[in-house]
Amino acid sequence: MLKVDSHQHFWIFDPVRDSWINDEMGVIQRDFLPEDLSPVLKVNGMDGCVAVQADQTEEQNDFLLSLAKKNDFIKGVVGWVDLRAAHIAERLAYYSGFDLMKGFRHVLQGEEDRALMLKSAFRNGIAELGKHDFTYDILIFPDQLQYVSAFVGGFPNQKFVIDHLAKPYIKDKKIDDWAKEIRAVAKHENLYCKVSGMVTEADWQNWKAGDFTPYLDVVFEAFGTDRLMFGSDWPVCQVAADYRDMKGIVEQYTLKLSANEQAAFWGGNATRFYNLKQ
Repeated sequence: MLKVDSHQHFWIFDPVRDSWINDEMGVIQRDFLPEDLSPVLKVNGMDGCVAVQADQTEEQNDFLLSLAKKNDFIKGVVGWVDLRAAHIAERLAYYSGFDLMKGFRHVLQGEEDRALMLKSAFRNGIAELGKHDFTYDILIFPDQLQYVSAFVGGFPNQKFVIDHLAKPYIKDKKIDDWAKEIRAVAKHENLYCKVSGMVTEADWQNWKAGDFTPYLDVVFEAFGTDRLMFGSDWPVCQVAADYRDMKGIVEQYTLKLSANEQAAFWGGNATRFYNLKQ
């Protein structure tokens, strides 16, 4: 069984395009490419990864697909298309010709319209994904969880995954509202969740492993071990922790799982969800 990092990024740093990487995140204001990640994965016992878009352009798709074609440890790509475009069916038909293109993502967390996922044009694009067995990554903040049940419930045969636990307020130790909504959305069997991005939602300089336990308890209880997958969010995680320390938080927590449950969490679920080749 492959051990898969279900969520990481590559980029050639551009201070204008990548303006979200501010000076407080100086450690990642540089290029990150497969030759940087490959040794990190190996030393941490991971066999492969899924590269996720970091820029909302189709040029980003070309960039990630070209990297994946040259580096067999990149098992799949989550790209971007304009789901609201009139010609979305044509674009998805085009990308269906690339075996390594597994799904798509939109940066919903940055949209002024917090309920964009429920708008008819966006839903039209989601309806087209299933025709090519593409997945959809849901990138949101906790205030948008209230819309997720209606969103995923409208497409019961579409595979969805929430990125980064929907970015709970770990630094402020706020959990009640987030936990209630996570439990509600997890009732949809077509929705998975990535255990990723936690350290960046904590106090970057002063987090401790115990800070994450209440949030992990919620998602493991809500989703079970067959709809959760590990993701590093490398290199973004490096603003708060190196790969080993970040992975160690989750490793320690999952020691209580059975061998089969651990195999599912560390790779089996991602392999099934994204239809990755071994």
